[in-house]
Amino acid sequence: MKRIYFDYAATAPTDPEVLKAMQPYFTEKFGNPSSIHSFGQEAKKGIEDAREILANFIGASPDEIIFTSGGTESDNFALEGVAYALKAKGNHIITSAIEHHAITEVAKFMEKHDFKVTLVGVDKYGMVNPDDIRKAITDKTILISVMHANNEIGTIQPIAEIGKIAKEKGIAFHTDAVQTIGHIPVNVNDLGVDLLSLSAHKFYGPKGVGALYVRKGTRINRFLHGGDQEKGRRASTQNTPGIVGLGKAIEICKLKMSEETALQSKWRDRLIKEIPARIPDVLLNGHPTSRLPNNVNFSIKYVEGESMILHLDMLGVAVSTGSACTSGSLEPSHVLLATGLTHELAHGSVRITLGRYNTDSEIDYFLNNFPQIVENLRKMSPLYEKK
Repeated sequence: MKRIYFDYAATAPTDPEVLKAMQPYFTEKFGNPSSIHSFGQEAKKGIEDAREILANFIGASPDEIIFTSGGTESDNFALEGVAYALKAKGNHIITSAIEHHAITEVAKFMEKHDFKVTLVGVDKYGMVNPDDIRKAITDKTILISVMHANNEIGTIQPIAEIGKIAKEKGIAFHTDAVQTIGHIPVNVNDLGVDLLSLSAHKFYGPKGVGALYVRKGTRINRFLHGGDQEKGRRASTQNTPGIVGLGKAIEICKLKMSEETALQSKWRDRLIKEIPARIPDVLLNGHPTSRLPNNVNFSIKYVEGESMILHLDMLGVAVSTGSACTSGSLEPSHVLLATGLTHELAHGSVRITLGRYNTDSEIDYFLNNFPQIVENLRKMSPLYEKK
């Protein structure tokens, strides 16, 4: 049976070249990077080389990069670190209604600790209006956090415009760029962000490692207490193999991103065109043009998303209904609800996310089999009968 992976937004396989670069740091260059002997300094060099590669890739300085355990930690670090550092100045945080749970759950936590949070809504495409951000600002606002692109529906946000507003008002600005790093150009200066989160496993690096960019001069409290690693900003012995892998993955993305983006955009546009042509009563979720090159999200009327996933899986095709972090939840996607979809339509969503190792024939296989799955499921649907 074919095995086809269309869930790259959840995680990507580690590139073989990344694995090869990591291997010596498990067995040969295994020293603690905080040690001053040659074993430690060998490991430290691997970390600092990766720091420089990443910094150059996003237009930052190496000393503005803090390595973390991944996107969730980076998001938590950004919100809590800045909020507590600036609490004497104010207690108001602005974010959007479609953020990843790594942001929304932190926001809920902060509300229990004397912070006020404003969730700015989105339009039907999942797009934040910068004017709504401006209107939400008060004299107590200390932080704005809006994701660069949504993990479920792929909509790319007007981060540069929001960045100008934040700078004009003197407010720290964070973006969760977990879905964009390695997939579209990201430059912290062009975006006007003070903080940026990323995670290696979304761009063919290893799981369990990420980074937080913090612009010089941005006030932020340390997140983990203990040693003086990461210049005293994040205690804990660094994950040297993981960090080296992150650096290598970025190096590969720098070489391949333009070519991959063009190919994935072609596949994305084909799916967006052909799925509605082959299946009646479907709705594209997310912005029609301002979206990630590898993201397609449809709501299929009269069918549940979980049923489609299971039937596709029996044919060897892996897709999802949305964020992998909430795949076990029976609740509909908060992102889709925020765009104005009904619970019924939100439950009928399917997300297809493409990547480095997909092929034209896999797209063909999906398009040839998915319509029949939908047709069979609709025959069993009482909602379809009442249509």
